[in-house]
Amino acid sequence: MDIYSRTAAAFAVASLTLALTGQSHATVFAAWQVANVPFGDTLNVRKYPSGTSQKQAAYPNGTVLQMTGRCTGGINLLDIANQPARKQEQTVRYRWCEVWHDPAQNGNFVTGWAYGKYITPH
Repeated sequence: MDIYSRTAAAFAVASLTLALTGQSHATVFAAWQVANVPFGDTLNVRKYPSGTSQKQAAYPNGTVLQMTGRCTGGINLLDIANQPARKQEQTVRYRWCEVWHDPAQNGNFVTGWAYGKYITPH
């Protein structure tokens, strides 16, 4: 199974899991992807919204991320989704945004945080 199939399957499982557990704040995901990471490097997704927080996973450019919508500073990706992509990028550039992901790729999804400078609407 390639990365895109795994991502799609993970998205379906995560959406169903959240819907069944009643976590209404994250039942709808905003799809953003990793971008602008320097060549040979990866985006670190961290446990808390801080560059010094524990690294949970690392993703290369082009990886599609499932965003809960929540970003620091009270920004919600779903609220800005109708804006042009460049404006969305500028809005979150210096914010941390919450990711719903499976860092160990074992079906155990957790939240983490990605720095907005390295994500773009998908």
